[in-house]
Amino acid sequence: MSRKIALIEDESAIRKNYADALSKQGYQVMGLESRQEALKAFQTNLPDLAIIDISLGDDVEGGFDVCRVLRSKSNTLPIIFLTARDSDFDVISGLRLGADDYLTKDVSIHQILARVAALFRRIDALETELAEADLRKVGDLSIDSTSLSVEWKGQKVTLTVTEFWILNSLVRIPGHVKNRDQLMQDANIFVDDGTVTSHVKRLRRKFESLDETFDCIETVYGMGYRWKK
Repeated sequence: MSRKIALIEDESAIRKNYADALSKQGYQVMGLESRQEALKAFQTNLPDLAIIDISLGDDVEGGFDVCRVLRSKSNTLPIIFLTARDSDFDVISGLRLGADDYLTKDVSIHQILARVAALFRRIDALETELAEADLRKVGDLSIDSTSLSVEWKGQKVTLTVTEFWILNSLVRIPGHVKNRDQLMQDANIFVDDGTVTSHVKRLRRKFESLDETFDCIETVYGMGYRWKK
């Protein structure tokens, strides 16, 4: 069964161009032009992946609202922002809302297709790899592969697929430093260093919101990150 992709883009010519390219790769594409149209569609059925523009016509923050609603409905649904807005503030805002990737419209269609394929590979690999062990425990951390859920000291930690992969990479060998390139390879993402840093910071904040004494994700300056023993 082909994967379903929701493409939320207000400009019809751009939407058609992206939709045609994705369709040629075998994906089912649902083109949506506004926040209202997208949210109405998602009331009954969620896509397998969403590509979202931030500014939707006069609704300059509409894409952020769509991302927020989608993430509230699913922790693991892959979300990509594809937008003309390239400020650091917008990138950080998108990642904080739970997006897995952030692309600007000056990237090639081939790079967009590669990012989409990479996100789907991560979903497949996550299900395959973690199915080998239903429950993994590292100190106060528990990872349940059956439900793809994480608990810290008995409290549920809600993670996106990207955050789950980064965490899984760090805890595989506690105490071992993973640099940004290794984290990208393990998480099957290809983004700049700043984006990896933003994901790690967001992951750390989620644990700290449950436990203010949390200090297991350690930054090793000039080298990368590690899960402390």
